[in-house]
Amino acid sequence: MKTIADCGLWIADWTPALRIRNPKSAIRNCLLLALFACGSPDGPRVTVTIPPGATLETAVDSLTASRVIDHPDLFRWYARLRGLAGSLKSGVYLLRQDEAWSDVVGALERGRGVEQRFTVREGLRLGEIADLAQRGLRIPRDSFLDAAQDSALLAQLGLPDQAASAEGYLFPTTYLLPLHIGAHELVRVMTHQFIQQWSPEWQARLDSVHFTRHQLVTLASIIESEVRYDPDRPFISAVYQNRLKRGMRLEADPTVSYAYGRRLRRVWEKNLAVRSSYNTYLHAGLPPGPISQPGRASLAAALYPADVPFLYFVAQADGKHIFSATYAEHLAAIRRVKEMRRAARAPHPPGR
Repeated sequence: MKTIADCGLWIADWTPALRIRNPKSAIRNCLLLALFACGSPDGPRVTVTIPPGATLETAVDSLTASRVIDHPDLFRWYARLRGLAGSLKSGVYLLRQDEAWSDVVGALERGRGVEQRFTVREGLRLGEIADLAQRGLRIPRDSFLDAAQDSALLAQLGLPDQAASAEGYLFPTTYLLPLHIGAHELVRVMTHQFIQQWSPEWQARLDSVHFTRHQLVTLASIIESEVRYDPDRPFISAVYQNRLKRGMRLEADPTVSYAYGRRLRRVWEKNLAVRSSYNTYLHAGLPPGPISQPGRASLAAALYPADVPFLYFVAQADGKHIFSATYAEHLAAIRRVKEMRRAARAPHPPGR
């Protein structure tokens, strides 16, 4: 927030207009407006939608809900003085929380809306998002990776100390972004979206499942990487949490693939020996951090696993899993899946 002295020019511009009614009140209100109108250059960016035909009242409600402004009555007065009521333009805007009011009004007057879409699907890895950013936003891949691993930026964004990068916290969704957005700003927007998506009740739930948020996001990222059939999420979560409680290794194939630094079409037995702290076939417990970007469904599944005794699962050709409570049942399920695959590959007699 700037000082009153920094906003002196603004006061000089508006004091004559305000003196028309009450000089003392005008100066007092002018000083208050100066404090709030200058804003902060460091607030996180949020998207604000002003629908077609929206009134100034509607716009102020949207700006307040997104915390772009914290004092709607004062801002409404300021916006009217600036003539925004008659020049308000609809659109989707990317604005900073606690942004300077003059910049907010200027954006809504000019219609400086968001001009490009950027879609990140669930389960993508940091490097894959860097590739997307380079293709779709013209952000150099290395610049994005550097920003996502900038320890000063991560600390500023409030990510856990254990987070070596923004992996896991770049929320997967469709973003509406301004042209020429930079790497650091994109990381800010995506991590802020993660924070917005994190429900207050989820924070309270962490104690019940005995995880830190970083551990929870790590588990959710593994679930995200395993699931192809949505209803399986809470059951896969249960398998991994049951294993953790029993001191068993997770033996999650996606962590092996992540340890290789590239997508493996299939994890073979020879791959299981890769030396990495992310290889959950070699190391007990969770890996050091997330291996992909989990969506809300996987985060919820990690927080609320199914109440089942399962310790094993095997994937069928259709992406659904067979879950088992004992190793003997698991071996039988594997045989069943192999038989189904052989039957699917067998030639069919003509005419049938």
